[in-house]
Amino acid sequence: MKTIENKQNSRIAIVEDDSIVREHFIEIISSAPGFDLTGVAPNLARASDLIDQKPDLFLIDIGLPDGSGLDFVPKIKAGCNAKALVVTSFGDRETVVRAIRAGADGYLLKDSSPSVILDGIKVTLEGGAPISAAAAVYLLDRLRDGAEIEVATREDSGLTPREIELLELFAKGESYKDAARTLGISPLTIGNHVKSIYRKLAVHSRGEAVYEAIKTGQLKI
Repeated sequence: MKTIENKQNSRIAIVEDDSIVREHFIEIISSAPGFDLTGVAPNLARASDLIDQKPDLFLIDIGLPDGSGLDFVPKIKAGCNAKALVVTSFGDRETVVRAIRAGADGYLLKDSSPSVILDGIKVTLEGGAPISAAAAVYLLDRLRDGAEIEVATREDSGLTPREIELLELFAKGESYKDAARTLGISPLTIGNHVKSIYRKLAVHSRGEAVYEAIKTGQLKI
């Protein structure tokens, strides 16, 4: 007799100081199938305790009473290697760029609908990098203003044509699985390409890789 193995729910942690928004996020996660709420924290001090819970993803605000949530992102990566999905009211260009550089896996605004937030969580867990439309506009404006564009050839970083092709798919929001399907290769091969890209660009997330590739002129969107 064949045994059917139940898929384990994804474990989500929330870091948000506003009690109303926090309860809103709790309701979204608690009512959605496939997710377990691992813990909730109103500040960075309490958030540090959540790392020991080994969640799969942190839903994290930026403006916290004892510091910036962006400063906590590297600690997440070092402590439990969970995904970090920023959900904040800050949509200015500087903050969007800082979030990507900090290693955030996605960036959504708090006024996003519950369905958009849930989709963002799912995409992030699957390896995608969701960015709200408003935040994407700010990011593109920053990249197009010419102030930070550093012209470089593809050979400067040693990126292969396939790696550039993969980054183009990531820039469109495709996940590992989507990219593997589009390129006709296995997810394992995608993972190997991603490791190579991270090493060559000295980055730690797909969003950061896309940003660096655009900034240096290697990726055109």
